[in-house]
Amino acid sequence: MDLFSLKNKTAIVTGAVGLIGKKHCEALASAGANVVVADIDEASCQAFAAKLGEQHLGLRVDVTDETSLKEARDRIIAHYGSIDVLVNNAAINDMFENPGLAKEQSAFENYPLNSFRKSLDVNVTGVFLASQVFGTVMAENGSGSIINLASTYGMVGPDQSIYRDKEGNQTFFKSAVYPVTKGAVINFTRFLAAYWGNKGVRVNTLSPGGVENSQDDFFVKNYSAKTLLGRMASASDYQGALIFLASDASAYMTGANLVVDGGWTAI
Repeated sequence: MDLFSLKNKTAIVTGAVGLIGKKHCEALASAGANVVVADIDEASCQAFAAKLGEQHLGLRVDVTDETSLKEARDRIIAHYGSIDVLVNNAAINDMFENPGLAKEQSAFENYPLNSFRKSLDVNVTGVFLASQVFGTVMAENGSGSIINLASTYGMVGPDQSIYRDKEGNQTFFKSAVYPVTKGAVINFTRFLAAYWGNKGVRVNTLSPGGVENSQDDFFVKNYSAKTLLGRMASASDYQGALIFLASDASAYMTGANLVVDGGWTAI
């Protein structure tokens, strides 16, 4: 089990106070890492870091802002002396404030350009910038693990039928921008793994499936029917895979896409 230990390692999680981000932080802390809880709400980051334990650190980090990332880098190195693991988890997933307009606004023909650009900025540029700022430290030190969070929709097109209610009405459409950005993340992983392989920095993708989180019953039923395990994921279902990719248990693994989706993409 020592292969999975992250004792004396420093791990940064972006988008850390979201549903899955918190589980990532808990997993890394349980493996012994010093966890940097990084998100745009500083108070929430500090509160959750304190909940994890006094050795952990909560920082406000905007992954689209190079200055914010560099300030965080300097504070982390001053505090811990190293950066060993980066989990690029921050991302935007479409939310529509008015459910009555969701179908119209999410349709490809009407999807707003500013929403497309905003998601590109966070989901792709944010991964690029965080990897550049934190990963350069790893490359200079000759070791490290970068884990980029993608999605099943980075590999396959969205099945729009799962967003239909019991009467067959389309409640909304999964937009183009999420699969576009998550597909980009998967190929960015390959680029960076090839670029920094000789520097001892491993770069892998973790592609999760959908997490059950108080969605409408019809959606949970529709989604679950498409998985081989017959259910949506729980928020903790990705913790083992994350520790595997972060630790020496995956020492000979880089440039790969680890798919944990209950069998969604297997058929």
